[in-house]
Amino acid sequence: MAVSVVKGLDQLITTDLFAWVQLAKTQANLGRVINRIPLLALADPGWFAVHICCASGQTINFGDIERVFPLMSVIKTFSLLYLLEHLGAEAVFQWVGVEPSDAPFNSLEQLIADRGRPRNSMINSGAIILADKLPGKDASNRTQLFCQWLNQLAVCQLKLDEVMLASVRLTRSPANQAIANYLVEIGHLENSETALDTYEQMCCLSGTVEDLARLGKLLACENSSLSSQHRRIVNAVMLTCGLYEASAEFAVKIGLPMKSGIGGGLLAIVPGEGAIACYSPALDTVSNPVAGLAFVEALAQKLALSIFA
Repeated sequence: MAVSVVKGLDQLITTDLFAWVQLAKTQANLGRVINRIPLLALADPGWFAVHICCASGQTINFGDIERVFPLMSVIKTFSLLYLLEHLGAEAVFQWVGVEPSDAPFNSLEQLIADRGRPRNSMINSGAIILADKLPGKDASNRTQLFCQWLNQLAVCQLKLDEVMLASVRLTRSPANQAIANYLVEIGHLENSETALDTYEQMCCLSGTVEDLARLGKLLACENSSLSSQHRRIVNAVMLTCGLYEASAEFAVKIGLPMKSGIGGGLLAIVPGEGAIACYSPALDTVSNPVAGLAFVEALAQKLALSIFA
């Protein structure tokens, strides 16, 4: 007799969620909270939150769901979507590629080897170039317009965390500065300061796991306000590039488009079904959230969520 397999986000029940969260939290001690940005360094590595938005309208959440955190690199997913919608794919892919990188996300060496063309929009060089292309008269106006667009589309409540931004500016990444300077030198950016200021503000847009899951649902489900082609492009780039040099490993283990951030955010897209958002500030050596990945892996395997299943 054939054994039926329980599949899909809608099959998730709270008791299962509790068990998988506990399993994930035991993995947190394998990671470390980032210490380069003073305010991020204050996070408790044991914090964990998850919010799941299903296409059916069902929502499930658990843990430290009221905690607000900066999206950091998770926002790169949505700056790509924003520019695809406003400028089109032909324009966007003149500036960045869609190829995975096996180098760290802030590698200047990789950028130089590639003659100044960022491999993809999920690494810092690509995100800095795209930050420079956001519509608006200056960095603050660009970020404000971008944030308003996201909040309106996703019905979420992202806000610029000015205190976090001050902490980021206090310890601006030398690697990001070097990347921006090189891009100016070869003519791919006009002004490194404007590009970096926009990028840093964009990364300090902050919200809860519910806000992040609502954003993810834009990519998971058909939306009359967004191009289906652009959604497919973003999901594909997330799958192959969203977890940096670990992307291929987790494409095999989990099989979902995903994006991480050093603030502890993790977003997983289940196309046609919904979105899973996690917050867990302890990171692995690649800078992906340890507990968040452990949770999504358990969930994906138990509910057969992989797009390759």
